[in-house]
Amino acid sequence: MTAPSQGFRRLALATVVATFLLVILGGFVRVSDSGLGCGPGGSGFHGWPLCQGDVVPGADLNTVVEYSHRTVASAVGLLTLALFVLALRSHPQLRLATGLAFGGVVMEGLLGALTVEKNLEEELVAAHLGLAMLILALAMWIWRASRARPEPVPQSDPGFRRLAITTQVFVWLTVVAGGYMAGTQHYGRPDYQLGDGAHHACGREFPTCNGGFLPFGDARLVDIHLTHRVFMYITSALVIWLAVAALRRGLGRYGWALLGVLAVQILVGALNVWLEEYEALIVLHLGLGTLLWMTSAWTTMQLYRVPAPATDSAPRRDLVTA
Repeated sequence: MTAPSQGFRRLALATVVATFLLVILGGFVRVSDSGLGCGPGGSGFHGWPLCQGDVVPGADLNTVVEYSHRTVASAVGLLTLALFVLALRSHPQLRLATGLAFGGVVMEGLLGALTVEKNLEEELVAAHLGLAMLILALAMWIWRASRARPEPVPQSDPGFRRLAITTQVFVWLTVVAGGYMAGTQHYGRPDYQLGDGAHHACGREFPTCNGGFLPFGDARLVDIHLTHRVFMYITSALVIWLAVAALRRGLGRYGWALLGVLAVQILVGALNVWLEEYEALIVLHLGLGTLLWMTSAWTTMQLYRVPAPATDSAPRRDLVTA
């Protein structure tokens, strides 16, 4: 068992970057009405894994956007497969993490196929986004565990660790709730009309909603929108708490990163409500939500030791070399 090579570490970092790019491309798929760019719901194999019945589809814009998303997803699948094979060969301490990452990507592809087949149902859209966040966190953990000189684990009490994990869970729930709200927008469906969905169910009001603060029960779409806001309020409080606790423990860069990303994300989320529907703002909101997830996950990871490889008198070289 040997320490991961520089090539393995680069492969792990490439997986993190590609997974983040995949999430952002998913946002472009939504705002460009391309969710069904490879075929309507019920298309079967004609719509997935084929696209409009072809391996390489035509040049229709929506089809190109959706096909680009699938291409990057395939690249992420190949990257995680390569990491898993290398871990099986030389790094037993990373077999579980890389195996889970590859299995998650396979499940994500199947879930994406089901999402298309079921005409972009909001439950499936939310699940698709939530699983992508978990895969991204796994890729980050693999990269951290493969670094040549892992950062020392800071002194932390059990309460601080519980706070970090709780914050990360609520960030994930907020992202998933946002994905569910986005799924109600019905982008890409044949019956879509501007104004559909929960995006503007509270009108142009934030932090109020239709003249109240949290008027649950007014309508289903209002409840969906407010659920996302409630998770956001709880998450914001937890992130601030975690950031302050990190600053007090000498983890300044993590604390300031959490506060900075949170502040910008709240502002962009408010602008998404206050302004007309701007596609760039929607994608930016998704990107910042993903960055907040990554920042909270990275902060939590610093509190746990990575699996250390045993030294080997005759180390073998990875298939991916330095």
